[in-house]
Amino acid sequence: MTSDTILFDLAGNVATITMNRPDDANALNLAMARDLADIAIRCDEDAAIRAVVLTGAGRFFSAGGDLAGFAAAGEDAAALIKELTMYFHAAVSRFSRMDAPLIAAVNGIAAGAGFSFAISCDLVVATESAVFISAYTAAALSPDGSSTYFLPRLVGMKRAAELMLTNRRLSAHEALEWGMVNRVVADGTAVATAQTMAEEFATGPTLAYGAVKRLLHDTMTSSLETQMELEARTIADMTRTADGAEGIQAFLQKRAPYYRGE
Repeated sequence: MTSDTILFDLAGNVATITMNRPDDANALNLAMARDLADIAIRCDEDAAIRAVVLTGAGRFFSAGGDLAGFAAAGEDAAALIKELTMYFHAAVSRFSRMDAPLIAAVNGIAAGAGFSFAISCDLVVATESAVFISAYTAAALSPDGSSTYFLPRLVGMKRAAELMLTNRRLSAHEALEWGMVNRVVADGTAVATAQTMAEEFATGPTLAYGAVKRLLHDTMTSSLETQMELEARTIADMTRTADGAEGIQAFLQKRAPYYRGE
């Protein structure tokens, strides 16, 4: 699936999604939001996809929403944004809740919606020159794309407020220190690093990865007892999977497991 705004490649069990509007800093417009929603459904539904890498073409990961398009919409800008966020938020939700891990390869500036998208991913690899900036209030706008959900959980409420109110620019190493990034790598190597990580995930217990993702989301709103009940039910469910049975037998037989994502 390749469109005017997105490049999509499936190699083995690893999908690579590239936001492809490099001349416009990979700004999110309505067409890209629709394409991301479609691709998120495919990644969620296709059992052959067991890990996903997300990046941007050119010098930017994504500079955020397409402000030129918003301005051109005039009085219809609010309606346009409601439609755009409907698709964009659906994409973020499905990527967050699919079994396959999603790794962001941040190769440049991640601002606005690009900032939100990056930090919503399960893991983030950033280049040395990558920059993270909320940017919304610089244009008298408020955040979207899940950042008001994920950012306080990653950095705490005070730091989240600072980033969103002041539009402080975080370097890749600052983002690593603050817990927004998992790994900082040399410029030009983020995608390769993320794909290597994804290839390792693609041979792992995909359903168990999905279970971990859901439990981590649930823990933000659950009581201790509710979370432990979810843990008990989920680990019991995992023993019913083919990979769960294989993992247990491989451990007992002292051999490497062979997982099929089932």
